[in-house]
This record gives sequence, structure tokens and C-alpha cells, in this order.
Amino acid sequence: MAPVSEQLEPQGAGGDPAAATPVPGPPAVEEPRRENGGEWFPGSGESGAQPWAAEEAPSSPDCPGSSEAPEPPEGGWGWVVMLAAMWCNGAVFGIQNSCGVLFVSMLRLFGSSDDKQLVFKTAWVSSLSMGMVFFCSPIVSIFTDLFGCRKVAVIGAAVGLVGLLSSSFVSTIEPLYFTYGILFACGCSFAYQPSLVILGHYFKKRLGLVNGIVTAGSSLFTVSLPFLLRVLIDSVDLYNTLRVLCILMFVLFLAGFTYKPLVPNTKDKEGGKKGKFKLPPAKKICNFSVFKVLSYRIWAFGIPAALFGYFVPYVHLMNHVKDRFGDSVPEEVLLLCLGITSGVGRLIFGRVADYIPGAKKIYLQVASFFFIGLMSMMIPLCNVFGALVAVCLFMGLFDGCFICIMAPIAFELVGAQDVSQAIGFLLGLMSVPMTVGPPIAGLLRDKLGTYDVAFYLAGVPPLIGGAILCFIPWVHERQKLKERAKPVDGETTEKMLENESTLVSDTTEKPVKELDSGF
Repeated sequence: MAPVSEQLEPQGAGGDPAAATPVPGPPAVEEPRRENGGEWFPGSGESGAQPWAAEEAPSSPDCPGSSEAPEPPEGGWGWVVMLAAMWCNGAVFGIQNSCGVLFVSMLRLFGSSDDKQLVFKTAWVSSLSMGMVFFCSPIVSIFTDLFGCRKVAVIGAAVGLVGLLSSSFVSTIEPLYFTYGILFACGCSFAYQPSLVILGHYFKKRLGLVNGIVTAGSSLFTVSLPFLLRVLIDSVDLYNTLRVLCILMFVLFLAGFTYKPLVPNTKDKEGGKKGKFKLPPAKKICNFSVFKVLSYRIWAFGIPAALFGYFVPYVHLMNHVKDRFGDSVPEEVLLLCLGITSGVGRLIFGRVADYIPGAKKIYLQVASFFFIGLMSMMIPLCNVFGALVAVCLFMGLFDGCFICIMAPIAFELVGAQDVSQAIGFLLGLMSVPMTVGPPIAGLLRDKLGTYDVAFYLAGVPPLIGGAILCFIPWVHERQKLKERAKPVDGETTEKMLENESTLVSDTTEKPVKELDSGF
């Protein structure tokens, strides 16, 4: 789209000659004009409302916002992209959520009777891995915006493959902090986030359905992978099991090549036709303006406050079952229950959230945190394995509720324009409690000899975080009322200024007319 000043100028030889020739007579009030099919409002100038010139929009490299994004095809190659994103979601979070099985195997392989902090040290491997997936999210969103989904996803899967493969050659627990906890997790983060962004390129009307199918991938892998890992560890040991998991990452590496972008990234926009890439301003790369929204600030700090005990059951539940019931029960069934009901919860509460208006959707997260905290506190009270299964069923159900409505709440609080980085900042803040929680639970287990106190304390943060989130709908409504009042005040002031200007112009025009009539 051409600049406003160029649109208001006459077209010269190519335009209407009458339009370029000044017409004698007193200057009348400018009438509304139409140009290129768009509607002009009375009163021209750079502050006037401008129509979209459809012919000029794509040919303006200086104004990236002027080129309209292509309409999503709602299918076609998008179905292949959806399957690739589903595999990515399943491979990344299937391995992360099955960390309890790997945790027990690491205790056996690297453990010794002399080490009194073995559980604490081993818990750092899984908690670092899950925490780094979220910690890298703000960085990944910037790289995805700069270089596109395909490059970031492919490089991320390659890095994750190298990290997982190198983890299968260590002989002590300490190198796993880097190979599995940092290198593998960073690769997973860089491969995961583009799989969510690319879906918006291909789907709009069916985006809800596609997101549901993609996120169901993690539930499918969480249900099936613990049993597969148990069979592999018992038959070919931990090292070869990690090498088998590298196959999932290699398929993820190939799946990244399917992310054919339909919307140009920042590199393409800034480079233009010359092919030179110049970094955009820092304000465009990191949009910290979302923190000016009070309701988002409360949400962005209330959610992490609730997650200090969130990841504790995923890491320590398998070992707790072994301590409580021995080898007589199949502890993998608990992860199966968590995975199944988490998938069901995402489908049910995602649909329920569509009927809850505005920021009141936050009450679903309040309820989910209340039940997650309550179920965590009930784990030590379960002296029968069947009761523990029931607890995991409810915990998985409300875990799915918490996850599925994060994006809709972000849309309500900051709007569609800033939602990408708003979610990225939130996931980055979530990484801190999810990394710290499991090692603290492991330290309590080493000191006290039981997980009871650890699970009791793990249920407290969700209750506190849920109480903080209760204030968000009230704060958000007050913000909306203030925003509605601002335009009204601005319009009344503008009208008063216009009335004053018309009065001044009338008083100055009268002496001029009298002077003209005298001549």
C-alpha cells in the first residue's frame, strides 16, 4: 500500500484532466470521495480513514503490514502438516511425561548405597529437561518469527537427536544434566513450538479441531510409551532404550521438512527484494508491552506460583509406588490413567470453554488447580493401589483442563496481535517452578525416607495459585471499562476543538467577504 500522502495527490497525466485543473470559485467543503472502491469519510488528510488499495497492497515492501496474509487453505498439504505436528507433540511430551520410568531405571543404574542424595541428584535430570522445554519458549518464538517454522523445527530436532544419542554413552549421572537435561530439552523446545505456529498457516475455521487432534498426540504417546519403555529397559537396558528413542527424534527431524510456510517471516519481510537481512528493532523482536496489561501480569505470575508441585507426581510417582507396594503392582498403569484422562479433559473442557464468555474462562483453571492440589495431597493417603488409580484419573482430567484453555485465556487478556509472545513469556516463567519442584521433593525423600511430606507440600502451591487467579476476571472487567471510557472522552474533546475551529474560521471569513464586496 502506498503512503497516505501519495494516495491523496492527483495522478497527473494518467488521471482525469479535470481533476488536476483547479476550478475557480470559493473553496467549498470537501465532499466524500471514493477511490479504488474504498470509502472516504468527510475530511481528507493523513488522519482520515484510508481505504485498502487492493492493487497496491502487495507491491509495498516498505510496509510489511500492508500485504494481507493469504487465506488458509483449510486442508490439502495442511493435513500432512497436522500429522507431522501431532508426531512432534507426541514424541516430545511422550518422552517427557514418561520420565518416571526412566527415573527408576537411572536410580538402579547409577545408584549406590553410600550416596544419601541419590534421589535428589537423579531428579535434576528429568526436571531440568522439562524445565528447559518451557524456558526456551520465548527464545524459540523470536527465532521462529525471524527464520520461519521449517528451519527452526529441523535444527531443533537435530539438536535433540544429538542430545538423546549422547545420553546413551554416559557412565555417571552428572553428564546427563547437560546431554539429556539441556541439549535434548532445548532441541525439543525448538522443534515443538513451530509445530503449533505452522497450523495457523493452513487452518482457520478448523483450527480448533486440528489443535485438538495435535495435542491428542501427547496423550497417545503418554499412554503407550511407558509400557514400551518398561519392556525395552528390562530386555536391552537403559542405554539401548535411549538409542531406540532416537528413532522418534529422527522421524521428528524428517517431519520438520513438511512445515512449508504460507506466511512470510520477518527475515523475508526485512530483506525485501534485495535479499539482504537486517534485524528488526528490538521492540519488534521482544514485545514486553504485554506486561503493561495488569490482568496478564497477574496471570503470568499466578500460573508459575501454582506449578511448584505440578511436575512432582510425573517424576516421583513411580518410585513412590515401588516404596509403598513393591514390585507386586504395575506402576505404569498410573501414567496410562494420567494420559487417557488428560486427553479426555482437553476435549471436554475445551468445548466447555467455548460457552464461557471473556476472562471468566479463568475460573476453569482455578477449579483445575484446586483439584490438582487436592489430588496431590491424597496420594500419600492411598494405601490401596486402586485408590491411587482413581486419584490419577481425576488428576489427569483436570490437568487436561488446565492445558487446553491456556491459549483462549491469553487471547482474552492480550488480544490476537500479542498472543504469541504472551504465551512464550508465560511458558518461560513456568520453567522455573517446574525445574525446582521435583529436586526439592527428591531431597525430602532422601532426608525423611518417604515421599509423604513431599506430596503434601506439592499440593499447596496449586491452591495458592488458584486463589491468585480468582482476581483476574474482576481486574480484566475494570480494565475494559476504563478502555471504553477513554475513546468517549477523546471524541468529546475532539468535537469541542472542531467547534472552536469552525467559530474562528467563520469570524475570519466575514471581514474577507466584506472586503471583496467593497472592491
